[in-house]
Amino acid sequence: MDSLKDKKVIITGSTGGIGSAITEIFVKYGANVLATGTNDEKLNNLKKKFQNINTRKFDISCHKEIEKFVEDCSKTLDGGPDILINNAGITRDNISLRMSHDEWKDVLDLNLTSTFLLCKYSIKRMIKNKYGKIINITSVVGHTGNIGQSNYAASKSGIIGFTKSLAIEYAKKNININCVSPGFIQTNMTDKIDPKFKEIIVSKIPSNRLGNPSDVANVVIFLSSDLADYITGETVHVNGGMYLG
Repeated sequence: MDSLKDKKVIITGSTGGIGSAITEIFVKYGANVLATGTNDEKLNNLKKKFQNINTRKFDISCHKEIEKFVEDCSKTLDGGPDILINNAGITRDNISLRMSHDEWKDVLDLNLTSTFLLCKYSIKRMIKNKYGKIINITSVVGHTGNIGQSNYAASKSGIIGFTKSLAIEYAKKNININCVSPGFIQTNMTDKIDPKFKEIIVSKIPSNRLGNPSDVANVVIFLSSDLADYITGETVHVNGGMYLG
């Protein structure tokens, strides 16, 4: 992965289980990383763990500030970004008939609209540099749906369609745009699942286990490298062989 050395990378949602694993693997291969999130303590811990990274607190739901955020990140990274990882996301679970407009809007605004804006302003710089890689993290729920997650499923499914369209628009500009779709990954979120329900989930996974954050990070780093230069507009599933229907 020599092609990743000194590449300028923005990672959103970098303090969670998957985000931290993605940050770690980019550091491992010598990339110039700017990790973002909303929790000061977690960002400080990330900075202590990986001393040679930049961190920035930013709430990507602040849509009017995203263009300036990308500009500021570019200055911090001394150009770029070469690579953008859209990993940040939220859930506001509820049965659809009980779901409030705010619960719907909050999830779509952050998961989908923020991804659109981050891509938009990053691509402007990538075009100037005649190079770019964007990896949008979606979810198995975007393919299968899930009870109580109609908003989350809609946002993640929307990311897939958005990514396909964007990839077509900018393929000739040497910009590759793909999705990674994790299944059930061992994180703080899945730690909260009732053990009995977790057993049911695992029984439906042919690999017979939850995934590790590193399983997702390994695919992200591949798609970000020159080994994936002829791959764009695709969704790579990391779910242990789950049937998507």
